Amino acid sequence: MEKTEILHPSLQEVHQSVDTTRANSLWKKVFAFFGPAYLVSVGYMDPGNWATDLAGGSQFGYSLLWVLLMSNLMAILLQTLSARLGIVRGRDLAQANREMYPPIINFILYLLAEVAIAACDLAEVLGMAIGLQLLFQIPLLIGVFITALDTLLILFLQRWKIRRLELFIISLISIIGISLFIELCMAKPHPGEIVRGFIPHLPNETALYIAVGIIGATVMPHNLYLHSALVQTRKIHRDASGIRRALQLNFLDSFIALNLAFLVNAALLVLAAAVFFHSGHTEVAEIQDAYHLLEPLLGNHFAPILFGIALIASGQSSTITGTMAGQIVMEGYLQLRINPMLRRFITRMLAIIPAVLVIALAGEHAVGNLLILSQVILSMQLSFAIIPLIYFVSDRQTMGQFALALPLRILAWLIAFVLAYLNLRMVFEQIVHLITHSGSITGKGFAVAGGLSLIILLLITWLYPIRRKTLIRKGYYLHKPQPAITSMPVQPYQKIALALDFSEKDHAILAHAFAQGNPDTEYLLIHVVESVSARILGKQSYDQESQQDQQQLTAYLQMFQEKNLKAKGILAYHRRGREIARIVNEEHADLLIMGGHGHRGIKDLIYGETVNYVRHHVHIPVLIV
Repeated sequence: MEKTEILHPSLQEVHQSVDTTRANSLWKKVFAFFGPAYLVSVGYMDPGNWATDLAGGSQFGYSLLWVLLMSNLMAILLQTLSARLGIVRGRDLAQANREMYPPIINFILYLLAEVAIAACDLAEVLGMAIGLQLLFQIPLLIGVFITALDTLLILFLQRWKIRRLELFIISLISIIGISLFIELCMAKPHPGEIVRGFIPHLPNETALYIAVGIIGATVMPHNLYLHSALVQTRKIHRDASGIRRALQLNFLDSFIALNLAFLVNAALLVLAAAVFFHSGHTEVAEIQDAYHLLEPLLGNHFAPILFGIALIASGQSSTITGTMAGQIVMEGYLQLRINPMLRRFITRMLAIIPAVLVIALAGEHAVGNLLILSQVILSMQLSFAIIPLIYFVSDRQTMGQFALALPLRILAWLIAFVLAYLNLRMVFEQIVHLITHSGSITGKGFAVAGGLSLIILLLITWLYPIRRKTLIRKGYYLHKPQPAITSMPVQPYQKIALALDFSEKDHAILAHAFAQGNPDTEYLLIHVVESVSARILGKQSYDQESQQDQQQLTAYLQMFQEKNLKAKGILAYHRRGREIARIVNEEHADLLIMGGHGHRGIKDLIYGETVNYVRHHVHIPVLIV
C-alpha cells in the first residue's frame, strides 16, 4: 500500500491553471495541451550538448547523425513515460519516489537530483558566459558573475502565468532555430551526405566515444522530474476517456517539441560537418574555436554573431526550467517549500562557485574540461531517475488500465539498460583515468569508493521496488490493511498536569485542562522559578520573583477551590524541562498540558527548548497549546 501522507500538488501555484475542459473545438483542445514539452525540450539543446555535437560533426562529418536520431527517439519515449506518471497518478517523479523508497534512500536520491540540477546549471552558466565573451568581448570570469543577474529575470517571470512562460521559452527556442537555420543556409551542406549520415555505422573507436557522449548528454534526469510536474498544470477530465485523451495529446506535444530539439542538435552537427570537417578543421571541440572559425570559413560577418545569439538564448532558456526542476525536486522529496528566488539563488551559486574557481586557478582554457565534467555528473544521475520511472508507469496497482503495455515495457527497460551501460562506462573510464594519472592514494581511494557506492545504490534503486511488492503480496509490509476498529474505549483522565509560566498563555492552558477533565479529575499545577537566586539556592530562594510566583500559584489554587475542583500546586527550580518531566513522572499524571513558545531555530538556543525535552522524558500524552 501507499504511504498515507498528504502531498501538495507539484508546482502548486500553477497547478491545473490551464483548463483544457472548456475548449469547444479540437484545435483549441490540442493547443491547450501544447506547452509542457517545449519547456522540457530546452534541456536537450542546452550548451552542454553543443560541445558533443560540434566535436562529432568536425571529426566525423555527417556519420553520427543516426546517433542523434536514436538518442532523440529514446528521449521521446522516456519523456512520454514521465508525462504518463503525472497525468494518471497526479504525482511527479520526486513525489512517487518519496512514496516508494525508505527515507535514507530518498534523501540520497534527493541529493543526487540536486547535484544533477547544479551540474546542468553549471553548463548553462559557462555557455552564457562564453556567449557574452564572444559577442561583447567580456572576460569569461566577469561573464560568469553576470549570469547571476538572471535571478532578476526569474523574479520577473515567476509572476507570469504558466502559459506566458511557455510562450517566452518557445520564443527563445525560435531564436535558436532561426539563427542555426540561417547559418546552415550559409554553409550549404550536401543533402546526399546528410541522408547517408542516418545509416548506422561507426568509423572508428574514437567515434564510439563521441557517440557515447552524444547519447549520454541527451537525456537529462532533471527533465524527467520536470515533465511529470508540468503536465499537471493542465486541468483535465479525470474519467478514463479524459485521461486517455490527455495522454495522446501530451505524446503529440512531446513528439513535436523533442523533434524540434533534435533538429537544433542535428543543425549543429551538420554545421560543424559542412564548415569544419570539409575544410580539414577536424579538431574543433571548443565552442570558442567554432565561433572564431565561422567567419573566415563562411566568409560572412553575421555567422559568428548568430552563433553567439543562439548560444545565449540556449543558456537562458535552460536556466529557467532548471529553477522549476529544483523546486519540484525539493518539494517532492523533502516536502519543503522555499521562495523561488532563494531557490534560484542557491542553485546559481552552486554553479558559479566551481566555475569561478576553475577559471581563476586553471585559466579559461580549462572551461572545456569543466563542461565535460558537468555532462559526466549528469550521466551518473540518469539511471536513478529512469529505473524508478519505469517501475511506476508499469505498476498496474497504481496505474490501472493505463499501466505500460508489455511491448513498451520491454522497450523501456532495454533503453534503460543501454543508457545505464553507456553512462556507467563513461563514469568507469573517468575513474580509471583518475587512478592511472593521479599520484594521490587518497584520490584513488575516493574514486574507487565513489564508483562502488554508485553501483550499490543503483542495485538498491532497481531491486527495492521488487522486494517491496513481494512483501506486500506476502502480507509482511508495515502498512498492510488493518481490520475495522469497532470501539475505541478511552479512560477518563484522573490527574492532569499543567505546566504554567504565569503569562497570558496560561488562560489557554487552563481552558484546555477544564475541557479534558471531569468533576473527579485532580489538577497538578507546575511552575518553575527561573531567577538566578532560584537556580543557585533552589527551595531556599526568597527573592522577589520566587515570592511573586508563590503568590500567583496560590491565586490559581484558590480559583480551582472556588470551582470545587481538586488541585495541587508545586513550585520547582533549576531547569524547566527537567523539573517538569520529573514532577509529572513522580506524581503519576495521566496527561500533561503545556504551552509552546512559538519560536524555533536559533531562538531555541537562546531561550531553551522545553517542549522538545519534556516530550522525550515523559510517557503520557502531551497536549501543546
